[in-house]
Amino acid sequence: MSRRFFVVGAVAVAALLAAGTATAWYFGLIFTHPSVRGEPVEVPEQAVQTIATGLEIPWAVAFLPDGSALVTERTSGRIVRIRPPSVDQPDAGPAEVTEVARIPDVAAQGEGGLLGIAVSPDYATDQWVYVYYTSPTDNRIVRLRLGGAPEPIFTGIPKARNHNGGRIAFGPDGYLYVGTGDAGRRENAQDLATPAGKILRITADGQPAPGNPFGDSPVWSYGHRNVQGLAWDDEGQLYATEFGQNRYDELNRIEPGRNYGWPEVEGTGREDGFVDPIATGPPRMPRRADWPFWTVGRTWPACGARRCTGSAWTAPARSSCSPTGTAGSARRSSPPTARCGSPPPTATAGATRATATTASCASSPTASPTDQSASGQPHLWTRT
Repeated sequence: MSRRFFVVGAVAVAALLAAGTATAWYFGLIFTHPSVRGEPVEVPEQAVQTIATGLEIPWAVAFLPDGSALVTERTSGRIVRIRPPSVDQPDAGPAEVTEVARIPDVAAQGEGGLLGIAVSPDYATDQWVYVYYTSPTDNRIVRLRLGGAPEPIFTGIPKARNHNGGRIAFGPDGYLYVGTGDAGRRENAQDLATPAGKILRITADGQPAPGNPFGDSPVWSYGHRNVQGLAWDDEGQLYATEFGQNRYDELNRIEPGRNYGWPEVEGTGREDGFVDPIATGPPRMPRRADWPFWTVGRTWPACGARRCTGSAWTAPARSSCSPTGTAGSARRSSPPTARCGSPPPTATAGATRATATTASCASSPTASPTDQSASGQPHLWTRT
């Protein structure tokens, strides 16, 4: 009897250990081995200038040819234009913030709302501004001239409370790239018949771009969970940041027609037919819809990407509980010590800092040079 009791007890303990291990693995509590680690590099506080406050969940930034910023507010549906004071006149007062457009049918629920924004490469002649937003029926892309009515160019992207994607950016080839989410339906990512869970490549009029890998389809790559950042290097190579589920956020090198694995693989799977990310980091909870931090070592956000010479980096997102800045503000940085190719300046957990780089950094959807200091270094903007 005692031996049977011992055997039954041992089996029960083993079962509990196996269940606990599986649960911990699923939720990323163990066996998470991000490929990128490192301590944060603090940006000196005097190098950060808050130029605009009172913004309502700013989500994306794009820059006009004159250097002023267009900022989308996720919940209000507003696009505001921010003209910063000169860096040579730090006491000139706050930036000029002007509402230049409002998208009337934005449905700001969950992670949805007014999301990405991009300025036409030919803005000087066509004046087009493109935005990605959640409507009552779908996620869609419209274009407008500031002060004019929106013109839908691509509709029918599935929507949900979560995983709406939303990043848009013009590539060096002049076509518009679109990062979408799986809209909470994992199977969407592998289904080439839906634009959800994909990176799309379309013309300025919203048609599938010539040379796309699947014929008359806007799909450029697939197997994505929730693409949030897009950036190119000097050779025109596209990179994308992406939210993972419980174990790994990803930085991917994007190739046309390739499958990035979701939902079959999260992080590095080393499985035939799927492309592994070039860098991964474990998500850290809690992660609200308006606080999308990507933690690698300490804190990198996955919501945006920029590329510096020799390195692909992510750029800071907003934090609504920052001890060092004001939530819903636009900030600009000009530290003299940050260099491309050195560890990226980033934020400590819960803090809001501005990314700082030198003139060799390219512009990005979330942080971009806008003006020059006396030393010739550009100043970078971030939304907080």
